[in-house]
Amino acid sequence: MANCAFLGLGVMGFPMAGHLASAGHQVTVYNRTSAKAETWAKAHAGQAARTPREAAAGADFVMACVGNDDDLRSVCLGDDGAFAGMGEGAIFVDHTTVSAAVTRELYAAAAERGIAFVDAPISGGQAGAENGQLSIMCGGDTQAYDRAEPIMAAYAKICRRIGESGAGQMTKMCNQIAIAGLVQGLSEALHFAEKAGLDGRAVVEVISQGAAGSWQMANRYETMLDDHFDHGFAVDWMRKDLDICLRTANETAASLPVTALVDQFYKDVQKMGGGRWDTSSLFKRLRVLG
Repeated sequence: MANCAFLGLGVMGFPMAGHLASAGHQVTVYNRTSAKAETWAKAHAGQAARTPREAAAGADFVMACVGNDDDLRSVCLGDDGAFAGMGEGAIFVDHTTVSAAVTRELYAAAAERGIAFVDAPISGGQAGAENGQLSIMCGGDTQAYDRAEPIMAAYAKICRRIGESGAGQMTKMCNQIAIAGLVQGLSEALHFAEKAGLDGRAVVEVISQGAAGSWQMANRYETMLDDHFDHGFAVDWMRKDLDICLRTANETAASLPVTALVDQFYKDVQKMGGGRWDTSSLFKRLRVLG
């Protein structure tokens, strides 16, 4: 069992930290809103810290799941940052979806202090976090990953090291690129079925058993048809992720025409007031605008 810290207790981090505690690890948590950290500590017999540095003091592993590049820097760096509290040989595991550039920046900053840094973005949504069934894609040194993998197993369905620092974040970009086009395709299929006067549920029952089947189809078609979009990964966060994908594509000369188009469709959803709707709300856009 290990001494762990968890920084960031949003819809993903709160249950992930809980799985660490349930696995028998000693967990100290930090959250920008301290009341949430206190709530977690009471629920899981853990400890709440006032700063990332305080949470990280004495920890073997420090996990983070925050919002964006700037949020990650703020919990890592500075006098109150986690790096200032971590001892030599400790491992920082970042589950936030951020740019590969900030990952490599923090990897280098950690190395100067004798700290290992593993980028480990996650996929699986709130349900995956709650059920301990996340897909984790990692970058960083092999030795650090090998030490961290058994700890991440508390909330992982699959966990793999893809390559050196930044490779995990690059893989998460692949994940978001694939999802963007897939959700738009599903939305268009359901929209077409409605316009053609077909029973959408009957259509999905048939096509989901063939080549068109996907996780999104199996888990989202009913809520999409029922006009419910308040249970998954928010459009605002998806646009943040797609911005990272598109900026990185410019740097690597990759062509992402479908991703760029779907990003603009999500912009339409935001204009409709759906920034906090989940990503399957592309279907609602078609219902309203299509």
